[in-house]
Order: sequence, then C-alpha cells, then structure tokens
Amino acid sequence: MTDMTRRQFGKTVAATAALANVAMPVSALGQTAAAKGLEFPQGFVWGCATAAYQIEGAASEDGRKPSIWDVFAHTPGKTNNGDTGDVADDSYHLFKEDTRLLKNLGAGAYRMSVSWPRIFPDGTGQPNPMGMDHYKRVVDELLASGITPYITLFHWDLPAALKGGWQSRDTALAYADYAGFVADQLADRVHQFMTINEFDSFTNLGYKTGKFAPGFQLPAAEVNQVRHHAILAHGLGVQAVRASAPAAQVGLAENPTVFTPVIEDEKNIEAARRAMREENAAFLTAVLEGKYTEGYLEREGENAPRIAAGDMQAIGSPIDFLGLNVYSPYYVRADDSRQGYEIVPRQASHPHMASEWIAVGPEVMYWAVRNVSELWHPRVIYITENGCSADDVVTADGRIEDTDRVMYLRNHLTHLHRAAAEGFPVKGYFLWSLLDNFEWADGYSKRFGLHYVDFKTKKRTAKLSADWYREAIRRNAVV
Repeated sequence: MTDMTRRQFGKTVAATAALANVAMPVSALGQTAAAKGLEFPQGFVWGCATAAYQIEGAASEDGRKPSIWDVFAHTPGKTNNGDTGDVADDSYHLFKEDTRLLKNLGAGAYRMSVSWPRIFPDGTGQPNPMGMDHYKRVVDELLASGITPYITLFHWDLPAALKGGWQSRDTALAYADYAGFVADQLADRVHQFMTINEFDSFTNLGYKTGKFAPGFQLPAAEVNQVRHHAILAHGLGVQAVRASAPAAQVGLAENPTVFTPVIEDEKNIEAARRAMREENAAFLTAVLEGKYTEGYLEREGENAPRIAAGDMQAIGSPIDFLGLNVYSPYYVRADDSRQGYEIVPRQASHPHMASEWIAVGPEVMYWAVRNVSELWHPRVIYITENGCSADDVVTADGRIEDTDRVMYLRNHLTHLHRAAAEGFPVKGYFLWSLLDNFEWADGYSKRFGLHYVDFKTKKRTAKLSADWYREAIRRNAVV
C-alpha cells in the first residue's frame, strides 16, 4: 500500500463520512480541539498579584514612615545598583491606570498588599487615616471595574520603628492589632484576606542569610525564634481578622518547598509527600497541623524555638483557603533512610529563567497542589503567585515578544489543569506579576511583569504574555 499523507487521509475520511451522511468528530478530520484548549472549571478565578513596596512608591507621602525595606535598600551594597522602592512604579498615584490594565486583561481578581507603615507608621499606636483612605480608594476602583480584591496584610514591609523586628515576640502581637484594624476598615468591601506572604523569604533571607531586609545573619536558635514569631503572627492574625470581619474568608500565601517525584510510581510519590511535610516543618506543616514535627524538633535540638502556652493552638487556627506561591521544583526519590527520601541535586544544565532561582520544572504546579491536598486536605487552594523573570527586550516598533515567559506560563498552567481535572480543590490562579517592579535585592534588574514598565517615565506597555494571558482568561483555558 502506498503511503498516505495526513491531509490525504483526512480528505478520504471526510468524503466517506459525507457519502454515509455520518457526522465525524473534529479530530478525525485532522483538526484539533485547540479552539477550546484545556478548560478549567466554571467559576475559576483568574487574577494578577503585586506587593505594596514593589509597586507603590510614595515612600514618605501621606504619613507613611520607613519600613525595614526602606532602610535596607538605602544601605549601600544591599540592592542591585543601589535601587530602592522610593518611587517604584508609582502605583500609589497611578492605581487607576493599573486597574485599567487588569480590566483590559479580563482579570476577575487582584491580589494586592497593604503597607503596614502606611497604616501604623510606628508599627503600633495611632493609625494613619490618610494611609487607610488610600486603600479604600484602590479597593473602590477595583470593585467599580468588576475586579475582586484579595488583600495580603503583610508582604515584608515591616515598620522600621518596631523594636527588635521579628526577633521580638511583641511584633507578632503588633501584627495582630494591625491585621484586625485593616480587616475592620475594609470588611464592607473586601471578603478575602491573606495574613502573611512567604514565611521563608522574610525570615530565612532576612535573618539567616542576610540577603533580604533587615540583613541579619543570626545563630540558628535566634533564626528559629524568628520563624516561630512569624507563624505566631499568622495565627494571631487569623483570629484578629475573624473577630473584625466575621463574614470574610482568611488564609495565607506561602511558598512551600515543593517536591516532585523523580518517577511517578508509588514509592517515589510517597517519598515526595514525606519530603513535603518534613522539609516544610517550620512553616506550612506547623500552621496546618498546629504542631512542629518530631523530626524538626529533634534536628534543631537545643536550637528549637521557645514555645509559650497557647502558641501552637493560635498557629493552627483553621483557615478558609490556602494560597500557594509556586515557581520551582525540587526532585526527590525514595530511599531506605529513616526519613524515607533523598533530595536529588539539580544538574548544572537544568534550565532556568532570567533569575537563576527559577528552575524550569512545570510539573511542580501539579505536585504542589497534590502533595498539599493529600497531606492536609485544605478546602480551597489558590495559586497566589506563579510567573517568571525574563530578559525582556523592546523591539524597534515598541513590542515586547516575551515568548520565554509565555512558554513558562503555558506549561505551568497545563499542569495546574491536570490538578483541577483530577478533582483537587484548586479554585484560582494569580499571575506574578501585573507589572515589572522593584524586585527586592535584585532592584530593577529582573522583570516579572505582564506589562513592561519604563522606570524613568512610568509608561506601561503590554507584553506578548499579556495578550496570551488575556486569551487564556477569555477562554477559561490553557491556550
């Protein structure tokens, strides 16, 4: 028999069907179901995420006082090129324009953070009405545009005036007061609050390695106490939000270390679950179980945190949803050790994005949702951050063709679709980020946005990835 091309086969099948008056499926004609893509469940929430210090600017306006990031960024040698968040994207003044960008995307939700030093410039004491009024205006603008606000109460901009920072237990108490106040002020407008963003990033990077504010390198026992104060603040914050806004839902946005089995078989899948629980023992496991694991306390020994009566009960306060910030995987295999797993080092050739810490492994999205679901059974999961840096270049005619970012997003959302299709309770996705912004210690050298920001003029320009995301939102599908 002579070889028949795909096109010839399609024509033959179509002709046969026509003669027989039989309706053929689209795929039988050599066409695909790409018109629909991989559809997400009805009501799936699509949004974008930002953080106050990274986009707002207006660092000393309307009563705001410095955060530890203002102090850190103004310390020579701490950020790339000495960059600061003094002006950033100037979203404090341009929030209406940024709301239009969200609306143009078709986004139904916006995850934004409130700046603690705008509300309580000294960390405690008298609130600053001008700061609170600003966020009411931002929220009103979102609501008028049909966009639901999801508020993060702490995204690392700790008021510099708080003595001892996260080394002090008093900071957790001050945070609860702040969280309760903001929830009370916004309860008539906002119905989803997240207590804290990424425990690991502001504790370990801020107090262990010194890469982030406040730039300390403390001994192990003191670092563990900082970690404990952070999750205690979360628990007290949950209680404060519930007391101030009883109708609201409250959760958190955490970036757990996510483990992917090297091979999807029973023993390696179990190893990934074990690793997920034990390697996140200081943060997510403690929050969701209301206790530290025996393994964690044994490993830390004399350096284990001091726990006051009632702490773990507060830390384990039930949450309404779990937010997961997902970027990069760690790979794990089963072994015969006591812990039952071995973390497999990444090879030097493993691909990464413009930020070396973003290793490309899109299956991490599926395993983040599955591991968490099988371990702790949260009622609702949101992906509260996912995105990547890219070396964006503006073409001569003003376009930004960030095909690498589109590749990253498409592949991660494909694996998120797998999780949703298998029935795990993932209800929404917030892309990081709406805008290029101040990227912490990297300053303005790394761009994560769907919109390119000229940091001199503050002009926003939609990238190719913004067009791609708009279409994904329109179809409610990976495209």
